Amino acid sequence: MIMRFCAYWLELKDSDGFTHDWCTLIPALALSYKTSVHSSTAQNLAIFKVMLEKVKHHAKQIINDAFEYAQQKWDNSDTVPDFKVGDLVVVSTLSFNNIKGAKKLKYSYVGPFVIVDLHGTNAS
Repeated sequence: MIMRFCAYWLELKDSDGFTHDWCTLIPALALSYKTSVHSSTAQNLAIFKVMLEKVKHHAKQIINDAFEYAQQKWDNSDTVPDFKVGDLVVVSTLSFNNIKGAKKLKYSYVGPFVIVDLHGTNAS
């Protein structure tokens, strides 16, 4: 805010005629602000910035480790179905919402159906 105020190199005079050139004081004010201990963090800004960078780096590392762990667990548990044309399969009715009647009287699976064509490895 002070920098924006002093952008026009204003020279203010008080009642005694003393000139206050605030633009020459900005570097000292900025240094004082950056090196003073703040009440909210109990540290100065320079040390807090270094600490914040360490925390960010640690958080990124933890996220990457979690992603690699989840990917490894998925790769170990995922199996590609080996369906072939002509095989008999049954279809789960778990997601069929259009069948009327009591849920416990519905068939869990319908079929068997014959596989006529395969549309990639992900269409199981």
